[in-house]
Amino acid sequence: MAIRGCVCVSTLCNGSSRRKMVRRMFYKLLILWSLSHDLYITGLHHHDLKEQSWHNHSLYSIPVDLDIRLRRLDLSNNFIRQLHTLGLPYLEQLDLSCNHLDLISEKALENLVQLEELNLSRNALNNNLGSNSKALQSISRLKTLDISMNSLNDDAAELYLQNKSSLDQLKMTGNTLKRLTPRLFQESRSLRAITLDENMIRVIEEGTFELLSRLEMLNLAKNNLAHICDFRLYQVKYLNLSRNSVEFFVTHQDDNSYRLEILDLSFNKLLYFPVVPKQNRLRYLYLQNNMVGTLSSEATMVAQVNSLYNEITSVATGENKIHSNWKLMPVVYIDLSYNQFTTFPMETLSFLSSLETLNIGYNCIQNIFWNMTYDTQFGYSQPFLISLKHLDLQSNRLGYISPIFLKRLVQLETLNLQGNSVKPCAPMDHLQTSQATMHTENPNMSCVDFGVATTLKHLSLQENNINTLKPNIFKKTELVSLNLARNIDMVMHEGALEGAQRSLQSLIISENNMSSSDLCLPCMPALTHLNMSTNHLDIIPTNLSCSPLREIDIRNNAFVSLNHSLIRALARHLNMMYISGNYFNCCDSKWLVIINELKTKLPDIGQAECFIDNHHVVMTEFLKSPSLYCLCHTNVQDINFGQMIIIVLSVLVTATTVIFTRNVYCKQTSFLV
Repeated sequence: MAIRGCVCVSTLCNGSSRRKMVRRMFYKLLILWSLSHDLYITGLHHHDLKEQSWHNHSLYSIPVDLDIRLRRLDLSNNFIRQLHTLGLPYLEQLDLSCNHLDLISEKALENLVQLEELNLSRNALNNNLGSNSKALQSISRLKTLDISMNSLNDDAAELYLQNKSSLDQLKMTGNTLKRLTPRLFQESRSLRAITLDENMIRVIEEGTFELLSRLEMLNLAKNNLAHICDFRLYQVKYLNLSRNSVEFFVTHQDDNSYRLEILDLSFNKLLYFPVVPKQNRLRYLYLQNNMVGTLSSEATMVAQVNSLYNEITSVATGENKIHSNWKLMPVVYIDLSYNQFTTFPMETLSFLSSLETLNIGYNCIQNIFWNMTYDTQFGYSQPFLISLKHLDLQSNRLGYISPIFLKRLVQLETLNLQGNSVKPCAPMDHLQTSQATMHTENPNMSCVDFGVATTLKHLSLQENNINTLKPNIFKKTELVSLNLARNIDMVMHEGALEGAQRSLQSLIISENNMSSSDLCLPCMPALTHLNMSTNHLDIIPTNLSCSPLREIDIRNNAFVSLNHSLIRALARHLNMMYISGNYFNCCDSKWLVIINELKTKLPDIGQAECFIDNHHVVMTEFLKSPSLYCLCHTNVQDINFGQMIIIVLSVLVTATTVIFTRNVYCKQTSFLV
C-alpha cells in the first residue's frame, strides 16, 4: 500500500532538498506575516472576521455595512420584523431567534451560499408563508434548521421543509402540528435528528419516518399520542415519547435488527411493560410516572399484554412476548418509579441479566418475598439480576425484604430504602431466620437482615422510624456510606456499627432528636464525612479522634464548648466544619482558636453565635476582639488551684495596703488639725 506525503529520512536527504524545504518555510512565514500585517493595519482581528453578535441590542432592522467576511452572525433577541437581501457569501451560521420576524423576502437568503445553520425560532413565520418558504428553499447547503415556536401547522411545516435534501438536524418544538404524514419529510431524507416536542400530534401515518434511513434521534415528547401499535423504526437509536398519553407500546416481532438504545416512555398512561423488538440494543428504559402495576398481579399483566399483542398483530401464539424478548434485552438502566406496583415484579425483571441500575421508588410495595421457581435438580430456574449494582426502593411501604432476595443480588453496591418502615435485624433475629429453608418465607418477619448483602457499600435507611440500633446489625457488611437521618428518637447502642466501623467513610445521623447519651460511636479509622446536625448533642464522641475526618457538621445542637484536645486531633485532617445553631460560651473558645490556627474552613461562621451572660454575639464580631468581650468573664475552669491562691493573696495584699494607707492618712489629718 502506497503512503503519500511522507517526509524523507534525514540521512538520505541531500543538500538541495534541504535548501528547498527552507525556502518553502520562508515563503509560508512571509505569507503569514503579510496577512497579520494587513489585519493590523485595518484594525481587524481574526475573531472579528469570523463572528459578530448583535444579541439583545433592541434592533428593528439588520445593521448596515456588515463585514462581508463574516461566518457567524447573531441577531437574536431583537425586534426585527422583516429580512431583506443579505450579502454575506461566507456566512455559515445565522441566528435570528426571538425576534418579531414575519416576512422574509424571496431573495433574502440566496447569497448565503455557505449557510449551514439557521435559527428562526420564536418568531411569527406562520405569516407570509409563500414568500418565507420560497426564501428558505434557496438555501441548498443547510444542515441545521430551527423553526420552533412559530405557530406552524401541518401545511406550513411541509412548505418550510421543501428542498432540504442536505438537512441533518431539524427542530420544530412548540408549534401546532397535529398529524404527521410521509409528505412532511419527503424532500429531507438525510435527517439524522428530529425534534417535534410540544406540538399537538395525535396521528403518525405509516411511512412518515420509515424512509429516513439516517434518522437516529426522534423526540416526540409532550404531544397527544395514545398508542404505539407497531413500532418499526429500525434505524432510530434514541426515541423520546415522554409526556404523551401512551397506553401501550407494541413492536411487531420479526428478525430485523433494531438499533434502539434509549427509549423514554415516562409520564404516560402505560398499564403494561412495553413489548420491545426481538433483536434490540436497548440499554436505557424510562418508564417512570405511569400506571404499570395497577393490575392485580404480574401474571395478569403479562397475560393481558400478550392478548393485546395477538389482537394488534393478528398473530395467535402462546409465546410470552414480554419475557421472551426481555431475555435478549441488554438493558443496563430501568426507571420504574412513580408507578402502581404493590409487589416487586420479580419474574419479569429476573430476565434482565445486564441490568445494573433499577429505580422502583415511590410505589406501593409492602414486602418483598422470594417467589421464584425452584428446581430441586438444577436449582433456581435462571440467574436473578446478576449484574444489579444500584437498587432504589425509596418511599414504598416496605417492612420486610427476603434475605434470599438480598443474597441473590450478588453485585449489589447501593441500596436506597429511604421513606419506608425497615428495621435492621438484631443478631437474635438473624439466628431465628437462618433456620428457614431456601424454599419458604417467614411472613411474620418484621426486620431486614443486611448481613446477607455482603457486597453492599452504600445504604440509606433515612426516615424508617428506627428506634434502636442494636449491636452487630451490620457485622457482615463492609459499608462505605450509611444514612440514618430522620429516625426520630433513635438510640444507637455500643457495637451497632460493628463490622462496618473499619470501612465506613460517610455517616449521616442528622435530625434524629438524639442526645449524647443516645449516641455511641466507635473508632472509625476510615471515616471522612460525619453529619450529626439537628439533634440535642453536647459532646462529640472522643472515639472520633482516630478518624481522618475531612468534614463534620454539628449544626443545630446543644454544644456549649468543644473538647480542645479532640478538636486538635481532628484538625490534622479537617477541611470543613459547620457549627451554627449551638449555644457556645464565648469565653471558652480555645477550640475555635485551634481551628483558626489550623486553617479549617467554617462556612457558616457568619450565622454562628456565642453567648456571654445570656447575651448573644455573632462569632465573626467576637473573633475581632475576644479579649474585650471576655475581660471580666474569665472562665473558672481555666484557672488552676495555684492561680486561685495567687489571686486570693493579691486581693488580701491590696486590701491591707488600702487599709494601712487610709489609717496613716487619717492620723496625719488629725495631727494637722
